[in-house]
Amino acid sequence: MSLRFLCLALLLILLLLLAGCSTVRRSEPTAPIVITEATWLQIDRDIDSASLSSREAVRDYTRKAMGRWREQVFRRTETDFIPWFTGYWTQQWLGVKVGWYKMSAKGETDSPVNRLTVYLQEQYHERVLDPVSRVTDPNVIMGDAVRLYLQMLSAHMAEIQEQYAVPQDQFDRRLSQVPAITLAPPPARNASLYQIIHTEPVTRLPAYTALVEQVRSSNSGAGAGLSDAGISSVAKRASERLEAQIATRSVASAVAAAVGRVAGAVISVVSLGIGAMSNESDRPIAQAQMRQSLSAAFDKAWLGLMENEANGVMAGVNYISGQIQQGLVANLSVMPQPVRTRPNEPALQREQRSDVYQPVPTDQAQPASGFAQ
Repeated sequence: MSLRFLCLALLLILLLLLAGCSTVRRSEPTAPIVITEATWLQIDRDIDSASLSSREAVRDYTRKAMGRWREQVFRRTETDFIPWFTGYWTQQWLGVKVGWYKMSAKGETDSPVNRLTVYLQEQYHERVLDPVSRVTDPNVIMGDAVRLYLQMLSAHMAEIQEQYAVPQDQFDRRLSQVPAITLAPPPARNASLYQIIHTEPVTRLPAYTALVEQVRSSNSGAGAGLSDAGISSVAKRASERLEAQIATRSVASAVAAAVGRVAGAVISVVSLGIGAMSNESDRPIAQAQMRQSLSAAFDKAWLGLMENEANGVMAGVNYISGQIQQGLVANLSVMPQPVRTRPNEPALQREQRSDVYQPVPTDQAQPASGFAQ
């Protein structure tokens, strides 16, 4: 009985194995996913829109960051530079410098006004711009803006790839064909959209380093020319006033020498006291004049740092965004618009509507008008 049962069991197992072998399906190769050209064109349009929206979002960030920097510069100008410049002993020291400049002047470019301007600019950097830069700085804001822009752009690229269900390798290949930085030669100074959003940190890219160097060299350091215009006008008036003071001191010194040592010393002390009293009485006016000159120059320079496409705080973002849009513009200029259908509309009537895209012959297609700056 047990032998018969064993034979039946073996036979059953054999039949099951044979049935399993006959039903095993061979794995068939998966057909590659083909993305139509129309879909790629729509993806290009979405990439362009994502770049522009990211740029505008970053512009809001830079405006707020530069607003904080501006407040700190104003505060230090008011509490440090203006009181220093309008102080009595500073005016005396500047008078000595103007006198020395006049004696050693060698031409128009070496005039006392020009040399005093350079000196005051150095003082403004030392007393205002340099201390503020240790807390916040336009150059740092520019770098932060580029990194924020790339982070936002990378997130948008992931959303686009998921929305259109594009295989990762095909999508990456498409991004590699979009230029983002083109500063060659050498070739390492070029970078694609794929490279700049996938390189961490982006500072490892030679192309990114070259872009930052280009922006900073064209600007000589953000804020470098911030006070030039205002300081120049202040220096000119100060030089003229100080030259007049030097002439007055010269007359007082001559009179002191003529009347004798003791009386001369008294005259010198009285002249010094009168000069100090005159300085204190004129100080509010001098401070108001300097505040007005520096404020006008500062507003102009701040606007330049915000809006200048070549060397402002948005220069890096504007450059990359412009390169991306320029790389996509050839495709976007001939991209068909989606047809807006109406329920139960006859095909002939739909074709005659003006809002339905009609293909334009190649020889009549108009080029794109360029990309936003």
